[in-house]
Amino acid sequence: MPARKNTARTAFRFALLAAVAAGLPACNAMSRVADIGSAPELTKIKDPQAQPGYQPVSLPMPTPLPTERNPNSLWRTGAKAFFKDQRAAKVGDLLTVDIQINDQAQMNNQTTRTRGNSEKAGMPSIFGFEGKALQRALPDGVNAGSLVDLSSSTSNDGKGAINRKEQITLKVAALVTQSLPNGNMVIQGRQEVRVNYEVRDLIITGVIRPEDITAQNTISYEKVAEARISYGGRGQITDVQQPRYGQQLFDIIMPF
Repeated sequence: MPARKNTARTAFRFALLAAVAAGLPACNAMSRVADIGSAPELTKIKDPQAQPGYQPVSLPMPTPLPTERNPNSLWRTGAKAFFKDQRAAKVGDLLTVDIQINDQAQMNNQTTRTRGNSEKAGMPSIFGFEGKALQRALPDGVNAGSLVDLSSSTSNDGKGAINRKEQITLKVAALVTQSLPNGNMVIQGRQEVRVNYEVRDLIITGVIRPEDITAQNTISYEKVAEARISYGGRGQITDVQQPRYGQQLFDIIMPF
């Protein structure tokens, strides 16, 4: 009876695991089946702060300094000119992020290490008693001149090469979602373009300084701190480039 219970319990566990594994892609598969013959839908514009995974940025801030006011002066504190500054300065303002990534890295490493050791020891003579001492301590036929002979060798040869080249040139409008106490601003921008049955998706988030915004209300991507840039797509071409669900599951659970 205990053996039957263990067998039934094991079979139930395998069946439960198979059901969970089959249910993981089921929802996505059903949605894909429902979208057959139609183009991928674009994501609706939503408030970034209302997104499920949204978290306000919390960074170390300096002590706020008191603002100096000059009632009789035509110059406004923090302004770049006598006229109103049209650059992004508060939550809800827009600015353009210029992304020009042209990275290239090439590295070649080679390491070779060789080491050899040899140790020899013997007792050819022990005050004339070496013969009797060795006969008592060791078997017959032992040479007193070569009692210990040790040798070792180590060899290691390693090579590595990296050749990478990335080039992305585009512009995207971003929205100021948060103003930090020191004056820095958190931005978030997303752009979707659909061509036939493929959607190109671009996302950028990060922290910027108002001083880095140009007079044309643009900022370069290398001046965005904590930048997160995602450039990808979804649709029929992307689906063809991905392995099937069974192969992905097999790669995850296969230990070898």
